[in-house]
Amino acid sequence: MRLRSAIALIILFSSPALAQQRTQYVLAISWQPAFCETRPDKPECTSQTAARFDASHFALHGLWPQPRSNDYCGIDAALVRADKNGDWGALPAPDLPRELLAQLRTAMPGTQSGLERHEWSRHGSCYGQDAEAYFTDALDMLAAINASAVADLFASAVGQHLTQREVRTAFDTAFGPGAGDRVRLSCVNDGNRRLIDELTIGLTGNIDGPDSFANRLHDARRTDGGCDGGLVDPVGLQ
Repeated sequence: MRLRSAIALIILFSSPALAQQRTQYVLAISWQPAFCETRPDKPECTSQTAARFDASHFALHGLWPQPRSNDYCGIDAALVRADKNGDWGALPAPDLPRELLAQLRTAMPGTQSGLERHEWSRHGSCYGQDAEAYFTDALDMLAAINASAVADLFASAVGQHLTQREVRTAFDTAFGPGAGDRVRLSCVNDGNRRLIDELTIGLTGNIDGPDSFANRLHDARRTDGGCDGGLVDPVGLQ
């Protein structure tokens, strides 16, 4: 009996159903001009302009249920292979209402390369809810940041250098002391320039609109700060 119980527990904790019980996430948001410096041929980069949303706001990369070892919940093996090979066009499009899809195309310029198909197949499939709920929650978390002192800091610092401390302090200002301890900077080298290209942010608990962001952030574990700072890149190849 003990052996059968142990086997049952192994099956339970390795099944996609476990994803529905997850309450820990990582929100990844991009500073798109920096992303495009190293990927200039991608459609969302060749079409970027100074007037577009992602020139002065953070763009959505993804919302990732944790742990990452349980990606691709219930996804066919052939589709997993296509995703890992970068053939995102072969992945099914998430079933989204027209208005939500329009919002996603603005906030996630990578949709021009099929990023939403990749994010849904790899991460959203483990969210425990449908694609509409998954992308709505991700956009709500992004909206909270883009309406905050954090986005104001980046928009005002285009072409200038920001330190890790300055970014984390902006999170503390916007969402309460200690919020910045849940934020990690990612930087990329572009020639002799070091650019901030992404922030990854820990979240824990049930997401319930943009106003829930601060609580979800404070409920998450602290993380190291990542790179020590970099340039806030303007639109266009430098």
